[in-house]
Amino acid sequence: MNKARITDSLVVSLRPNEVFVFGSNLGGFHGGGAARTAYNKFGAIWGQGVGMQGQSYAIPTMQGGVETIAPYVDEFIEYAKNHPEKRFLVTEIGCGIAGFAPEEIAPLFAKAVDVENITLPQRFWEVLTQSNE
Repeated sequence: MNKARITDSLVVSLRPNEVFVFGSNLGGFHGGGAARTAYNKFGAIWGQGVGMQGQSYAIPTMQGGVETIAPYVDEFIEYAKNHPEKRFLVTEIGCGIAGFAPEEIAPLFAKAVDVENITLPQRFWEVLTQSNE
């Protein structure tokens, strides 16, 4: 596992080309957790629950089961592939207020393993590399 591809557990600042990827709700009410950080520090827009906003990217995680999150993760991965000039710092989306475990969410990012401009949390990498052994 490439240490440069691991998202820091606490992101407090971003370089100009970096994007903070956080779990949100569809209504874009960024009231807690990483969503609040995105709103307070990285340009997340109140009322926008999906996609790029400022230096952040919202992936909805509060609308149902893991299967409802998957299409948004796929959309994000495609977005990242189409923007190689940016570096996307994925937080442990869905593993806070939404109540999912890394073992449930990490597999959604399997297609991101080979996308060099996406970093993932340590616990996501552990799940993804364990399933590849």
